[in-house]
Amino acid sequence: VQLQAYGGGSVQAGGSLRLSCAASGTTVSDKLAAWYRATPGNQRRVVADITTDGTTTYVDSVKGRFAISRDSAKNTVFLQMNSLKPDNTAIYYCYLGGRLAHYWGHGTLVTVFS
Repeated sequence: VQLQAYGGGSVQAGGSLRLSCAASGTTVSDKLAAWYRATPGNQRRVVADITTDGTTTYVDSVKGRFAISRDSAKNTVFLQMNSLKPDNTAIYYCYLGGRLAHYWGHGTLVTVFS
Protein backbone atom coordinates (compact mmCIF):
# COMPACT_ATOMS: atom_id res chain seq x y z
CA VAL A 1 0.00 0.00 0.00
CA GLN A 2 1.28 3.40 -0.90
CA LEU A 3 -0.16 6.87 -0.44
CA GLN A 4 1.48 9.44 -2.68
CA ALA A 5 0.87 12.96 -1.44
CA TYR A 6 1.70 15.94 -3.60
CA GLY A 7 0.62 19.48 -4.31
CA GLY A 8 2.48 21.33 -1.58
CA GLY A 9 4.58 24.37 -2.27
CA SER A 10 5.12 28.00 -1.40
CA VAL A 11 2.30 30.47 -1.76
CA GLN A 12 1.60 34.01 -0.69
CA ALA A 13 -0.97 34.58 2.03
CA GLY A 14 -4.44 34.64 0.54
CA GLY A 15 -3.52 32.16 -2.13
CA SER A 16 -4.66 28.60 -2.72
CA LEU A 17 -3.18 25.14 -3.00
CA ARG A 18 -4.71 21.78 -3.72
CA LEU A 19 -3.17 18.75 -2.07
CA SER A 20 -3.69 15.31 -3.56
CA CYS A 21 -3.19 11.89 -2.04
CA ALA A 22 -3.19 9.09 -4.58
CA ALA A 23 -3.59 5.60 -3.16
CA SER A 24 -2.30 2.37 -4.61
CA GLY A 25 -2.78 -1.10 -3.19
CA THR A 26 -5.90 -0.05 -1.33
CA THR A 27 -9.09 1.85 -2.02
CA VAL A 28 -10.07 5.24 -0.66
CA SER A 29 -13.80 4.76 -1.09
CA ASP A 30 -14.27 2.37 1.84
CA LYS A 31 -12.09 4.11 4.38
CA LEU A 32 -12.02 7.17 6.55
CA ALA A 33 -9.70 9.65 4.88
CA ALA A 34 -8.03 12.58 6.58
CA TRP A 35 -5.37 15.22 6.27
CA TYR A 36 -3.11 15.97 9.21
CA ARG A 37 -0.41 18.59 9.58
CA ALA A 38 2.66 18.98 11.72
CA THR A 39 4.93 21.89 12.54
CA PRO A 40 8.41 21.63 14.07
CA GLY A 41 8.23 20.42 17.64
CA ASN A 42 4.55 19.61 17.47
CA GLN A 43 2.54 16.44 16.95
CA ARG A 44 0.49 15.79 13.89
CA ARG A 45 -2.98 17.19 14.27
CA VAL A 46 -5.99 16.48 12.13
CA VAL A 47 -7.06 19.24 9.78
CA ALA A 48 -10.00 17.59 8.03
CA ASP A 49 -11.53 14.19 7.53
CA ILE A 50 -14.19 12.57 5.38
CA THR A 51 -16.11 9.43 6.26
CA THR A 52 -17.19 6.71 3.88
CA ASP A 53 -20.63 8.32 3.57
CA GLY A 54 -19.09 11.68 2.68
CA THR A 55 -19.49 13.45 6.00
CA THR A 56 -16.72 15.99 6.46
CA THR A 57 -15.23 17.49 9.60
CA TYR A 58 -12.77 20.36 9.93
CA VAL A 59 -10.71 21.91 12.65
CA ASP A 60 -12.23 25.27 13.51
CA SER A 61 -9.33 27.30 12.16
CA VAL A 62 -9.84 26.07 8.58
CA LYS A 63 -13.63 25.94 8.37
CA GLY A 64 -14.88 27.79 5.35
CA ARG A 65 -11.43 27.86 3.76
CA PHE A 66 -10.44 24.23 3.31
CA ALA A 67 -12.39 21.43 1.66
CA ILE A 68 -11.63 17.73 1.76
CA SER A 69 -13.00 15.49 -0.97
CA ARG A 70 -12.55 12.06 -2.45
CA ASP A 71 -12.59 10.83 -6.04
CA SER A 72 -13.18 7.11 -6.00
CA ALA A 73 -12.55 6.74 -9.72
CA LYS A 74 -9.09 8.28 -9.32
CA ASN A 75 -8.60 6.59 -5.93
CA THR A 76 -7.44 9.94 -4.63
CA VAL A 77 -8.23 12.22 -1.70
CA PHE A 78 -7.92 15.98 -2.05
CA LEU A 79 -7.57 18.96 0.23
CA GLN A 80 -8.44 22.27 -1.37
CA MET A 81 -6.93 25.07 0.68
CA ASN A 82 -8.07 28.63 0.03
CA SER A 83 -7.33 31.94 1.72
CA LEU A 84 -4.15 30.49 3.10
CA LYS A 85 -2.51 32.12 6.09
CA PRO A 86 1.10 32.01 7.31
CA ASP A 87 0.05 29.86 10.27
CA ASN A 88 -1.12 27.19 7.81
CA THR A 89 2.55 26.55 7.11
CA ALA A 90 3.22 22.90 7.96
CA ILE A 91 3.95 19.49 6.57
CA TYR A 92 0.66 17.94 5.53
CA TYR A 93 0.08 14.19 5.70
CA CYS A 94 -2.74 12.12 4.27
CA TYR A 95 -4.24 9.24 6.18
CA LEU A 96 -6.55 6.34 5.37
CA GLY A 97 -8.19 4.33 8.12
CA GLY A 98 -10.02 1.05 7.72
CA ARG A 99 -11.31 -1.60 10.11
CA LEU A 100 -8.16 -3.69 9.87
CA ALA A 101 -5.39 -1.27 9.05
CA HIS A 102 -4.49 2.35 8.59
CA TYR A 103 -2.02 4.04 6.29
CA TRP A 104 -0.02 7.25 6.18
CA GLY A 105 1.38 9.05 3.21
CA HIS A 106 4.65 10.89 3.27
CA GLY A 107 4.34 14.56 4.03
CA THR A 108 4.09 17.42 1.61
CA LEU A 109 5.36 20.81 2.71
CA VAL A 110 3.11 23.85 2.53
CA THR A 111 4.73 27.22 3.11
CA VAL A 112 2.61 30.37 3.28
CA PHE A 113 4.49 33.66 3.29
CA SER A 114 3.12 37.10 4.02
